[in-house]
Amino acid sequence: MNIVERLEKLDRRIIFLLTLLAVIIPLLLPIGFKIKVSEPVQKFYEAVEALPPGSKVLVSSEYDPSTMPEVYPMNQALARHCFEKDLKIIGMGLWPQGIPLNQASMEQAAEEYGKEYGVDYVNLGYKAGGIVVISAAAENIPNTFPLDYAGRPIEEFEIMQGIRNFDNIDFIISLSAGDPGVRHWVMIAQGRYGKKVAGGVTAVSAPAFYPYLNAGQLQGLIGGMKGAAEYETILGTSGTASRGMDAQSIAHGLIIFFILFANFFYLLGKRRKR
Repeated sequence: MNIVERLEKLDRRIIFLLTLLAVIIPLLLPIGFKIKVSEPVQKFYEAVEALPPGSKVLVSSEYDPSTMPEVYPMNQALARHCFEKDLKIIGMGLWPQGIPLNQASMEQAAEEYGKEYGVDYVNLGYKAGGIVVISAAAENIPNTFPLDYAGRPIEEFEIMQGIRNFDNIDFIISLSAGDPGVRHWVMIAQGRYGKKVAGGVTAVSAPAFYPYLNAGQLQGLIGGMKGAAEYETILGTSGTASRGMDAQSIAHGLIIFFILFANFFYLLGKRRKR
């Protein structure tokens, strides 16, 4: 039996195992492939970096576990960046599934930087209504969100003292996987009230928001896991997005190798039979 015949009888489970290892190993042991930072992500970073200490940043989470691999790393990196700059985070969400994810990212960063709930960050929770909720909060945040995500009155939190409407918010960031999301924040917060807005979206939807960026309606844009990895690169951290890009790159390279390898020996086998 020659090598071509041996390869034709190769157990496909070996290929599955190699692919599994190509994904798992980079996730556990990051390789650290060089990542070039794109202009939209650089603008996002610079917009946050330009805020003076003590600024209030409203972070709205419009994603769920199905898009968590792409958007959650942005959430984590943003929370770290804000706390490193001593910014205050006011969290909320237009998707109910995004509330615990936003809370988890803030809690993790707060533990790293010694920040306190109610003083340095708060989670106002979820309200149904999409664009209607944005319009209501723009006029009166306490009336729109009288309680935090755990049902506690927001007036008892130090961070909410003096917060009435969007006039008291310095920057708005929507981390979105669909609608309602970034588009609605641009329409109301930026278009009607002139607030600075930035966004983080899934890779497949990112191209739709480049016109907003070019028009100056968005201060910056993070697109997908790659964008999140770029943001981590600027911050000098190796988070889940950077490890995910390592795994994705290795897996894609391995798949391409398998395709070329298999076709080479397939053609070689046909030639020998002739």
